[in-house]
Amino acid sequence: MARLTPFRFPPGTCIVQAQPPQRPSVTLHSPGITVMTDLTEVRAATTTPDETLDAARQAMIHQGVRLLFVVRTMPCVEGLITAADLEGERPMMAAQRRGVAYGELVVADVMTPLDEFDAVDYDDLKRCSVADVIATLKSVGRRHLLVAEKAGADHGPWIRGVISHTQIERQLGQPIDVLDLASTFSEIRASLAA
Repeated sequence: MARLTPFRFPPGTCIVQAQPPQRPSVTLHSPGITVMTDLTEVRAATTTPDETLDAARQAMIHQGVRLLFVVRTMPCVEGLITAADLEGERPMMAAQRRGVAYGELVVADVMTPLDEFDAVDYDDLKRCSVADVIATLKSVGRRHLLVAEKAGADHGPWIRGVISHTQIERQLGQPIDVLDLASTFSEIRASLAA
């Protein structure tokens, strides 16, 4: 067995911290694919339909995500649950409908079944811009979109990725709503000038 020998840096030594390579900046004109979390590169965070809402919330916090895939038996996705699903009206209505306390609710009570979640085609995403992705998110009124890829030589159809409103804002470096307002004002200004 190899043995590690610890050491200490001499006092006053300046040691540079390694940094991951900087991603190219993203603009509204960048390819839409640049804002997709690719599930062939990043493992999806999952939960089960029988998990409590508190446990699902803790899983999101622990993994630093706002969306969990709901999976009873791998690899089949039954639905999704987002941080927004855990708060507000949805859990209260589910508790009232089932006649239970909030603490007794499980993921299946408030998740969005897969057949009710909006998805876009991976090949279509490769041909559109970030602005197109934002417009799609706004048109469906969601903070997330799934990206589905058709069957390939080595796999059946699958969920290839996830697009997140928060991730887009992070990559653009500003809130999407501000960008929407700015484009609205420029459209108004352009129509007034005509």
